[in-house]
Amino acid sequence: MKYIDRKGNITIEENSQDKLLRHLYNDRGGRLCLKLLIRPFVSKAAGIVLNTRLSARFVPDFAEHNKIDLSLYEKQNFSSWNDFFKRRIRKEERPIDMRENILVSPCDGKLSVHRISSDSRFNIKDTEYTVGQLLKNEQLARRYTDGYALIFRLTVDDYHHYCYVADGRKSENVTLPGVFHTVNPAANDVYPIYKENAREYCLLKTEKFGTILMMEVGAMMVGKISNLQKKTATVKKGQEKGNFEFGGSTVILLLQPGKVRIDYDLLDNTEEGYETIVKMGERIGECKKALRFVKNS
Repeated sequence: MKYIDRKGNITIEENSQDKLLRHLYNDRGGRLCLKLLIRPFVSKAAGIVLNTRLSARFVPDFAEHNKIDLSLYEKQNFSSWNDFFKRRIRKEERPIDMRENILVSPCDGKLSVHRISSDSRFNIKDTEYTVGQLLKNEQLARRYTDGYALIFRLTVDDYHHYCYVADGRKSENVTLPGVFHTVNPAANDVYPIYKENAREYCLLKTEKFGTILMMEVGAMMVGKISNLQKKTATVKKGQEKGNFEFGGSTVILLLQPGKVRIDYDLLDNTEEGYETIVKMGERIGECKKALRFVKNS
C-alpha cells in the first residue's frame, strides 16, 4: 500500500491482511474460498456474530494492533464488536470546514481521484470502469461525463461514519444488490469490484457544486450500509449521512464537469500512485464559480 498524507509524509506498507487477500484473489485455492466469502449470506452471518457480547472481547487487542486511540471517542467500553465499530468520535476531533464554497471529504479514508473520460470511462489502477456500469443507469451516467470520480477507501482502522459534503436536497436512495468483495487493491487488480459489490447511492442537488452523486459500497464482511435518511430531504454539510458496520468499505463521489476544482495535491498524489489520507470534514476542493469571481474581481 502506498499512502501519503496532506503534509507529504509517505507510508508504504504490506500487512498480514494484505498478504492473505492477495492469496485469496490470485491463487487457485484462494479463489475457491473466495466464491463463498463474497456471498451476501456470509457477511450477514458474520454481522450476527459480531453483534454478540462475546465478540467485544476482541476489541482491546484490535484497537492496540491498529493504533486506534479510543480516548478520541465518546465511549471506551463496548457491548459488542459492532458497537465498537460504530463508535462515535468526539465532534471536536472532526471539525467540518463550513465555508460555503468549500467541498469537504465525506469520511475518513484513503482517497484517489479519477477523471471520467468523454466515453464515461475511468480507471482505478489497471481496472477500467464506466459510470453506467457503476450506476446501472446510462442516462444518469451521462451527467458525469468529463467530471470526476472520487474513491474514498476505508480500512478497518478508519472512523466508519460519513457525512453530507455540502448543503442541498437529497433524492431517495437507490440500492443495487451485489456481492461483497474486499475493497483492498488486491481485489481491484483481479475483479471490477465497484460494479460487482452491493452499493447504495443518492443524488445531492446543491447550489454551489451541481448535483453530486454520493455512493456507499459494501465490502467483505460488511453486511450492512446504514443510511439514516432513505427518502428525499433537505440536508446540511457535515450532517451525518450514515455508517458502515465491520470491515473495509468505500464511499464514492461523482462530480459533474466544470463544477469543482479538486485540490491539486489530491490529483498529483493519485497520478503518482498514492492514495491520500483524508479526514471527514476537511477541504478537498472548491466551487469553480467562486474561483471565477475571485479572478474577475
